[in-house]
Amino acid sequence: MAESASGPSDKSVQVKLVLLGEAAVGKSSVVLRFVSNEFQPNKEPTIGAAFLTQKCRLEDRVLRYEIWDTAGQERFHSLAPMYYRNAQAAVVVYDVTKASSLEKAKSWVKELQRQANPNIVIALAGNKLDLVQPKSPAADGTSIDGDEPDDATATPGEAGAAESEVPRAVPTEEAQAYAQEAGLLFFETSAKTGEGVVELFTDIAKKIPIEHILASSRGAGRNGGPSGRGAANQQGVNLEESAAKGKDACNC
Repeated sequence: MAESASGPSDKSVQVKLVLLGEAAVGKSSVVLRFVSNEFQPNKEPTIGAAFLTQKCRLEDRVLRYEIWDTAGQERFHSLAPMYYRNAQAAVVVYDVTKASSLEKAKSWVKELQRQANPNIVIALAGNKLDLVQPKSPAADGTSIDGDEPDDATATPGEAGAAESEVPRAVPTEEAQAYAQEAGLLFFETSAKTGEGVVELFTDIAKKIPIEHILASSRGAGRNGGPSGRGAANQQGVNLEESAAKGKDACNC
C-alpha cells in the first residue's frame, strides 16, 4: 500500500489528528482506549485539550498519531481552530443515544470542511454502542452500568439484563447515509468494550496521504512544526510511553 522509496520502513510519519464533538459523547474515552487500551469509569471532563500519541503500523509504514482531544463544552469552541489547524485527520464523535449530538457533529464537519486542511481525512464515530446493545452478565467482571461522568447517559443497569436499557436515538442507517453523503469514514464504537476503536484509527491511517505529508514536512521542517506551540500552553497527558510497552494498538 505505502511505498518504501521515501525512507526506512521503521521511520514513523507524524500525523496530527484532532477529536471534536459535543461534551459527554466519550471523546476522551475513545482516545484512551486506543492509546492505552483502558477505560476509566470516573474520567474527568477535558479542560481545553489533552495531547496523546500512539503509533500505527501499515505494511511498511509506521504512522505516529499526535492526537489532540478537545473539550466539548461550548465555552471552549473558540479554541478548536488552534487544534484542527494543519491536522491531517479528524474524528468527530457523537453519542448514539443522543440525537442532538449528531447535529452538533454535523456542524463540526461543516466547520472542518470549510476551514481545515482541504485534504483532511474526517471520520464520524457514533460512540457508546455498548449502551444500546443487548446486555448480558459482563464476561470481564466489570459492571455494565458504569460510564464516565462526562459521558453519563446510561441509567443504572441490572446485572444480567437481557435487553439494552438505553434506547438508540441515532439509527445506524441515518448516520451512515449522512457520512456517505458528506464523504466521511463512518464507525460505531464503544470506548467501554473497545468495539470498533482500533478499526476506526486503522482505517483513518489507510486514508492518510502519506507521501503528501512527507513532502510537506520537508518544507515545514525549516520553519518548525505546527503543533509544538499549542502543546506548551495546554493541560494534557502524554501517554506516548504506553506505545513503547510492546502493545501495538493499531493491529494493522
